[in-house]
Amino acid sequence: MSLKPRARSAAITVRAAAKVNLHLRVGAVRADGYHELTTVFQAVSLFDDVTVRAADVLSVQTSGEGAAEVPDDPALNLAGRAAVRVDPDARVAIEIGKSIPVAGGMAGGSADAAASLLACTRLLGVGWSRAELIAAAADLGSDVPFGLHGGTALGVGRGERLSPVLSRGQYHWVLAIAKTGLATPAVFAELDRLRAKEAAAEPVTHRPDDLLRALAAGEVEQVAALLHNDLQPAALSLQPTLRRTLSAGVDAGALAGIVSGSGPTCAFLCADEEAAVRVAAELAGRGVAKSVRTAHGPVPGCRIV
Repeated sequence: MSLKPRARSAAITVRAAAKVNLHLRVGAVRADGYHELTTVFQAVSLFDDVTVRAADVLSVQTSGEGAAEVPDDPALNLAGRAAVRVDPDARVAIEIGKSIPVAGGMAGGSADAAASLLACTRLLGVGWSRAELIAAAADLGSDVPFGLHGGTALGVGRGERLSPVLSRGQYHWVLAIAKTGLATPAVFAELDRLRAKEAAAEPVTHRPDDLLRALAAGEVEQVAALLHNDLQPAALSLQPTLRRTLSAGVDAGALAGIVSGSGPTCAFLCADEEAAVRVAAELAGRGVAKSVRTAHGPVPGCRIV
């Protein structure tokens, strides 16, 4: 069934959520240069707003936190490339309002690309099926399909092949935004370097069944105990100060802390909303991050607002 196209309108705004990786196993490098992954994503309540309107030429403009670090060249910006994926002659103005940290391991650029895909199909009246929309998202990047999906999901392959995950209850997070970002390719390269140096055995990935059961039962303390990220040692190698951030969050009362994705954002899972507020206040006072936010999950993927 095709997505119902909308008549051309002045503008469409789509809200896109950030993600944290509750579990990330990184396998060997594949023939296509990507690593084989098994990951559990959760979308959290930190959002970018992407507005697309008809224009004479394709353009991208970014505002908000970290905007200066985001390329406005449509050929370099994922949201601009998403518009071209919908229509090679796309003539739209894309405005991105950033709240998700740039180069923070929370898939902000991928979320913006997903939002741009959805907005452009509706604005331009392109009647793609849901499967076609997901396929286009996967072409753009490994995390882009989850930007559309939202909620909690198991990702395999490059992370682009998703299965919904039952997740009971609400999870409360404190997000410590680092003062400088990390480029995802650099973190994967550092992981490869560390593994080669240690002459580690061939890495393997597997379904995180214990974590999936804990999520289905809504057992937040068990979920916290099972958080895992293979990329964390590489992120800590590139930014050693993150060790202090992780220790500070746990000392402040978080159940557990983890580097989100390729980092350097540190995500702390807390017992409840009240605990998250306390941990956030303590972290902010210690000066271990550029900024500290609270968020909850899971939340929906991209949606028109």
